[in-house]
Amino acid sequence: MSELAVMSEPAASFSGLIDLGAAAFGGRALATSDDFFAGMENLLQPGRGSFIPGKYTERGKWMDGWESRRKRGAGHDWCIIELGASGKVLGVDIDTNHFLGNHPPYASLDGLKAPRGTSLAELAQQSWTELLPQAALRPGSQNLFVPERQPVVSHVRLNIFPDGGVARLRLFGKVEPDWSWRELDEETAPRLGPSTVDLAALRNGARPLTCSDAFFSPMERLLLPGRSSDMSGGWETRRKRAPGHDWIIVQLAARGRPRLIEVDTHFFKGNYPDRCSIEALDAPAGSRITELVARNDWLTWLEPTALQAHQRHFFDRFAASSPATHVRLSIYPDGGVSRLRVWGEREA
Repeated sequence: MSELAVMSEPAASFSGLIDLGAAAFGGRALATSDDFFAGMENLLQPGRGSFIPGKYTERGKWMDGWESRRKRGAGHDWCIIELGASGKVLGVDIDTNHFLGNHPPYASLDGLKAPRGTSLAELAQQSWTELLPQAALRPGSQNLFVPERQPVVSHVRLNIFPDGGVARLRLFGKVEPDWSWRELDEETAPRLGPSTVDLAALRNGARPLTCSDAFFSPMERLLLPGRSSDMSGGWETRRKRAPGHDWIIVQLAARGRPRLIEVDTHFFKGNYPDRCSIEALDAPAGSRITELVARNDWLTWLEPTALQAHQRHFFDRFAASSPATHVRLSIYPDGGVSRLRVWGEREA
């Protein structure tokens, strides 16, 4: 199973892809025809959904997913999702975990591209493209599909026929960068120029390729938008009992030169790394991961530097700042980092 696809920790997944619809990535459930028994927002939450015997609400059995009431007329139910970032959906998981006598027998998926924040009324006026034709679903299972059409989309519509419950919807794909997007806050904005972008942001198309260890949490959480909400929201390795140190290699969203790097240990208090260093590589397109790991010509941007617990660390002076396509963050000897930001300027 790919480390890139484990944001939601499914039992089966698609290698090398990001869950574009995950709530942690900025995905949102916008509207549904009906969610009488269980709310549509559950579709995008982590995990595969849980089941608590004997737990009921005033509307019926509590279910961890999206569940519509029994349809007594014509038509079918649907739910519209705004992705965390536009991209091509290359793999779909319609997970009916715990939905056994109430799962939909069939589902399909549509998509369209529109600016983020487009109103429902405006979406209703646009033409949807069928990504996945109507397909049979199994109860209590991950139902994995490869869409027949794979255009760049920003919104998807899950259709279920005629009604029922789905625990999770995973939309694995590749981001289409939107370089007009910049996630700034009061600490970063004063430090950055107008042309700088986060070259290490998942939302810009960066992706972690490999790491020495990701025992406690998957590596792509290091590049998520925003700050982590708890200790599970970053990348954390197990305690190292032998010589050496841990590391992670990130393919930048574009070839660029650093201007400001942030290493955030938010929520890592008794388990933050003692030090970190950052190296960079300007590698040809299509370089294999094994080749990148084996290369000995990584250029040091940041020498090993002390870190503190539960704190944002900003670095704007580098041993070298030549253009790079990849960065390697090393932590000594182990521990957790919640976010890595590489603010810089894109170069050809």
